[in-house]
Amino acid sequence: MKQDFVLPSEAYLLNHSVGRPLKSAETHFKQSYLSPWQDSGREPWQAWLAIITEFQQALGRLFNSSSMQFCPQVNLSSGLTKLIMALPELNENSVVLMSAQDFPSMGFAMQKALPDGAIIRYIPEHKDITKIDVWQQHLTADVDLVFVSQAYSNTGQLAPVNDIVKLAKANHTLSIIDVAQSAGIIPLNLTDLDADFMIGSSVKWLCGGPGAAYLWLNSKHIERLAPKDVGWFSHENPFEFDIHHFAYHDSALKFWGGTPSVAPFAFASHSIDYFSKLGDKLRKHNQDLIDLLIQHLGEQVVSPHDRNHRSGTVIINPKMGVETALTECAKDGISIDARAHGLRVSPHIYNDESDILKLLAVLK
Repeated sequence: MKQDFVLPSEAYLLNHSVGRPLKSAETHFKQSYLSPWQDSGREPWQAWLAIITEFQQALGRLFNSSSMQFCPQVNLSSGLTKLIMALPELNENSVVLMSAQDFPSMGFAMQKALPDGAIIRYIPEHKDITKIDVWQQHLTADVDLVFVSQAYSNTGQLAPVNDIVKLAKANHTLSIIDVAQSAGIIPLNLTDLDADFMIGSSVKWLCGGPGAAYLWLNSKHIERLAPKDVGWFSHENPFEFDIHHFAYHDSALKFWGGTPSVAPFAFASHSIDYFSKLGDKLRKHNQDLIDLLIQHLGEQVVSPHDRNHRSGTVIINPKMGVETALTECAKDGISIDARAHGLRVSPHIYNDESDILKLLAVLK
């Protein structure tokens, strides 16, 4: 599927950071966003709002859920903050469980959004969060909310999300799933999972660019939650224009807020629609290329070797050293990066064996 994407001449393996755009994205953006603005003398809001509907519908197809359970957000931190502040269960005595490996921004948002006195417990960084028994040790009966990253960006690990949600339900603990590192590459059926909430973005594996994040609410929570961070697009009728009357939207859009950005969602809806039609092809292709790296590098691959425990990103601690490897890869036109545990490499649907072999030639 290389022909569908705008690709550089280099071997681009940075898909854990930003995915490559579709060639058709520019034309779609002009038709859906610019044309109603440039080519008409009428205000473009009705056409622009149709973009948001398309975004919700594309997410519904990707995650097998009703489109009305998705609310656009500018980023995950904003979505998480709005959600935490709207949960009546959380008070000064509440306990939240996270992992020390979660993306720092999620921890920052959680710390500031929680009521004073509430505490966050962290599963220690050295614990293997791919194992459900680790979660069982920490997800105790006094935990009110558990935050789970489906995939972890710095370790290439995959959390046992289904088992964690079942455990949370048994403990009467609310669950939030973060799919920022996994949306598009790790299949997730929200109807079957039946978690309480989910947050995600479009910039990585979905190749939709930044600014098109989303919040998903289990249908059982939509009516009961009353977000505090609202605006006219949280209203059941944004165009009512009565300052004395506010009524929440009857869908997840009650978490939307004020005048929305639209352009990022024009790019993202088009891209998400593309990937929603691939099924598990991307996951299988990605894992086959990771297997090739493991076959040649062995224990230099420090992320999980078991497909059931690994995400779409492989972490490599090369014998030549991380800094030397980065320098040599840059010389050979290979785009990767590094974190504390080593090089991060993420092959997408448009990468192939030649990209992997080029990387192996440098590392070996």
